[in-house]
Amino acid sequence: MDSRTVRAKHKEFLFGTFNYYEEPVVLAEGKGVRLKDLDGKSYLDFFGGILSISVGHGNPEVNGAVIAQMGRLGHVSTVYPTIPIVTLAETLASITPGKLSKCFFTASGTEADETAVMLAQVATGNAELVALRHGYSGRSLLAQALTAHAPWRNLPTQVGAIKHAPAPYCYRCPLKLEYPSCGVACAKDIEELIQTTTTGRVAGMLAEPILGVGGFITPPKEYFEIAAEIVRRFGGVFISDEVQTGFGRTGRMWGIENYGVEPDVMTMAKGIANGLPIGATIATPAVADALKGLTLSTFGGNPISCTAANATIGYIREHDLPANAARQGERLRQGLEELQRKHPRTIGEVRGMGLMQAIELVADETKKDRTPNPKAVLRLFEETKKRGLLIGKGGLYGNAVRISPPLTIQASEIDEGVRILGESLAAMGA
Repeated sequence: MDSRTVRAKHKEFLFGTFNYYEEPVVLAEGKGVRLKDLDGKSYLDFFGGILSISVGHGNPEVNGAVIAQMGRLGHVSTVYPTIPIVTLAETLASITPGKLSKCFFTASGTEADETAVMLAQVATGNAELVALRHGYSGRSLLAQALTAHAPWRNLPTQVGAIKHAPAPYCYRCPLKLEYPSCGVACAKDIEELIQTTTTGRVAGMLAEPILGVGGFITPPKEYFEIAAEIVRRFGGVFISDEVQTGFGRTGRMWGIENYGVEPDVMTMAKGIANGLPIGATIATPAVADALKGLTLSTFGGNPISCTAANATIGYIREHDLPANAARQGERLRQGLEELQRKHPRTIGEVRGMGLMQAIELVADETKKDRTPNPKAVLRLFEETKKRGLLIGKGGLYGNAVRISPPLTIQASEIDEGVRILGESLAAMGA
């Protein structure tokens, strides 16, 4: 099939999906940090399959391990132990912070978050849970209830007794304060939220260390220490949702490590297996052992996905990709901040950590007009596409550009991407 046929069939036979660009790119091949479409045009990948491609497209070590496993054993379900699943569980127990040591595997990040909520409720005996505005947790009914982002909530669901705290969104502070003089009031407000909108006892708090779909909203360094203490004081556990921030993305193995807080439960997916479908929930024994009833995930922990995860994590550790993410992320950040200086009207904020960076586009920052400018993002997408660069977007208003290349990216490729962004902004007259 040619590109036109694929686009037509996608529109005819799929539902509930959307594509980037006025004329969607039909991707056909990938190697390292490059992708190629069906027409032979090459692109530098600055979005990494929505932060899923951690060790590069077509990584030969991961692919080789998967092919070998497919030849041995494909699927038996988790009622039988296998070498890949116990190896992965042991590895995660050794590299996650604090006392996290017991795993449950699923097929997605959505299911991982659902498992975490169930654990919190069973372990504490409490039902209500705190989540963050602008947060995103997936597409199930419970995940949509956790999500505080109207475009991603397709139903008016009240599943799970979720209470949403103000987001630590300093650029658009919901409390109209300025950091650091605010004293991180958004975190302290969680105490009043619990006291006024719950029974006074909560199962816990689930939060992303950096709010991914929310536009890479990056909390102040004190935020999670304050929030976790409050939640625990009211009977809850702290759940770190590392679906997007995990496995070196922020320059540390785990996003929450940047905040000095040890979670009681952690969830992960995306970058764990370089794009293969697997999610994981890991908890302390005190929390995990509270689950007494029967549960399973038919495809969670299957030998092929677990093998991909083991090979991916091995590659990340062997090549110290968290350090590369920190190093190249700093180079990327400097490049984006230079673009902000050149385009002060359009780029309102640059934020993020490591290789998880965003720019927020506004009407005119020089006139203190921070009106979100999603149209500028759409124009930027078209201009970068012409020049061979793929980027992501997010934010409640659709005005944040998300940049998250594979963790294997090198300095020359960072510079290439920043150069294309600059040329594209100039072409827009930004």
